[in-house]
Amino acid sequence: MEEPTPSSMETPSIIRRDKPPGYVTPPFPSLHWPPQHDTYSLYDLGDMWRFTLLWTLIIYGLVHLGAAGIALMMQVGKKKSNWKFLWLVPLLYAAVAGAEALLAGSLVGLVVGATYKAGAFTMSTWIPFIWGWVNVLILILSSFRIQGGL
Repeated sequence: MEEPTPSSMETPSIIRRDKPPGYVTPPFPSLHWPPQHDTYSLYDLGDMWRFTLLWTLIIYGLVHLGAAGIALMMQVGKKKSNWKFLWLVPLLYAAVAGAEALLAGSLVGLVVGATYKAGAFTMSTWIPFIWGWVNVLILILSSFRIQGGL
């Protein structure tokens, strides 16, 4: 068996995914449709983290503000004194959404991005969008109490 020479070790392998020459990070959100048309990929861990964090912030904000809207609509027809502090509900929900999304989006973005980098894969710009939805669905599912039937 032939020993590898330093010049053969420097040759890029098939699975290695270096940034293509002239690569520019796509602007946010860069979701392409249809999927076969002009694909956008992320190569840097920082970009993977940023896209995941931004999508998580957006989706958490929409879901929390929707919940705040439902909470406010349930107060329609109630006493006027209830409305005195109800304007704080959307602000409180938005603050909670921001804190949760910052934590979840950062952790998931870094873990998924590091996994893609370790596997030498490029990340489609759809992956952070999907993980933003996964984060909020996990939050919704964890809000229910799960009881055993024993």
